[in-house]
Amino acid sequence: MGLIKGLLIAAVVAASTGVAAADRSIVMASTTSTEQSGLFAHLLPAFTKATGIEVNVVAVGTGQALDIGRRGDADLLFVHDRAAEEKFVAEGHGLARQPVMYNDFVLVGPAEDPAGVKGSDIVAALRTLGAGRASFISRGDKSGTHAAELRYWNAAGFDAPQAKVAGYKECGCGMGPALNIASASDAYVLADRGTWLGFRNRGRLAVLVQGDKRLFNEYGVIVVNPARHPHVKKDLAQAFADWVVSAAGQESIAAYRIAGEQLFFPNADTKN
Repeated sequence: MGLIKGLLIAAVVAASTGVAAADRSIVMASTTSTEQSGLFAHLLPAFTKATGIEVNVVAVGTGQALDIGRRGDADLLFVHDRAAEEKFVAEGHGLARQPVMYNDFVLVGPAEDPAGVKGSDIVAALRTLGAGRASFISRGDKSGTHAAELRYWNAAGFDAPQAKVAGYKECGCGMGPALNIASASDAYVLADRGTWLGFRNRGRLAVLVQGDKRLFNEYGVIVVNPARHPHVKKDLAQAFADWVVSAAGQESIAAYRIAGEQLFFPNADTKN
């Protein structure tokens, strides 16, 4: 009897250990730019090596990522629309927003710049595009990049560019596909610099507008609120959030380069 009881206990322990091992993974909803730039292929293995936690990424636009978080279909978010992120937390969907890193947006277009927008003023550039007929590709996907683009169009005097700008076309797609469409059609497009640097099918495209302080692009991390969704793996998700803003995580972000150029710049408080 004692032997049987011992075997049963061993079986339960073995089973629970197996479940625990299987559960050392999290789902992170994130932007297409962090995935398509190659950052996650560099960053996530370092986190897994340090913690043993696997991260499964769902790469979508920031708006979609926030919706995934609202439904409780992810454990944490890694996104780049600060106003929308803060609203997400204020509504009780997330525990806290922590800044992680930044890069910037750039306006890309045909190197010969037929619309004549080249410079360092994004609003002036879009005002010029809006007054002409040059093609402009919008992601149109409620992503962080799309939200920023609409803010710039609004500042340029076009509150509904899809209805008021002759060459405006929405693709409803990620950053890489939007760049491919722009490359194939010699169109203008707003891109995050990280994805642009990793993009190889450039054709005749070149960066035409950069350096405007309004093009600042910050990324934040948010753990989904387990009070709303009890199945969320809060502790494992928090482990990632803590690691990515730690000195080790920030150093890993800073170390990621393409052709010697740094893509993302850490800006978390690394005292933790």
